[in-house]
Amino acid sequence: MVYLLLKSLLLSSLTLSSALMVNETNNQPSILAQDKEVVTLGGGCFWCIEAFFDELEGVERAESGYSGGWVDNPTYQRVCTGTTGHAEVVQVTFDPRIISLREILEVFFTMHDPTTLNRQGADIGTQYRSVIFYRNQEQKAVAEQVVREIHDAHLWEAPIVTEIAPFTAFYKAEDYHQEYYKRNPGQGYCRVVIAPKIEKFREHFRKKLRRK
Repeated sequence: MVYLLLKSLLLSSLTLSSALMVNETNNQPSILAQDKEVVTLGGGCFWCIEAFFDELEGVERAESGYSGGWVDNPTYQRVCTGTTGHAEVVQVTFDPRIISLREILEVFFTMHDPTTLNRQGADIGTQYRSVIFYRNQEQKAVAEQVVREIHDAHLWEAPIVTEIAPFTAFYKAEDYHQEYYKRNPGQGYCRVVIAPKIEKFREHFRKKLRRK
């Protein structure tokens, strides 16, 4: 975790870019209003990723779900088999006037390991892959630029394997997965895996946290 924190401190020094324009893909709106933007991210178990974005100022909604596969309306049980092509993802709706896509990706790359192919810790399978599903060419360009900067800064010894792919569809996960950490802080995985990461997240990104 110390190694991860050092990397996050380096990553936070990368320059920020301007907010992006958005459009629609496959009849699923990429924005809810003109001043909102949506990006879909996968970085291991969605319980963990969702917990980070729930606490950021400017993030209006973080929803756990499935994306990137070929099966319509997948269930959690089927996605866990690794046969649907879907990744566990979090769909983040945010106000780019408050937090930019680049800042969203800064948190994303800080709080998961983008160098382990189809794996995050003990979670193994294509459903746990590191992936950014972009809505338009502007989002793609920002994602590619952030990856280049991380690579050029040698923040990781191994190469980054994060997939950058066009968004096609998002299937919201079952209700019991939504805000799982917030509702189940005493559950074993939440207590042992997520809680220590949340502590580091709050320490490093305290200036970006939602005002209570």
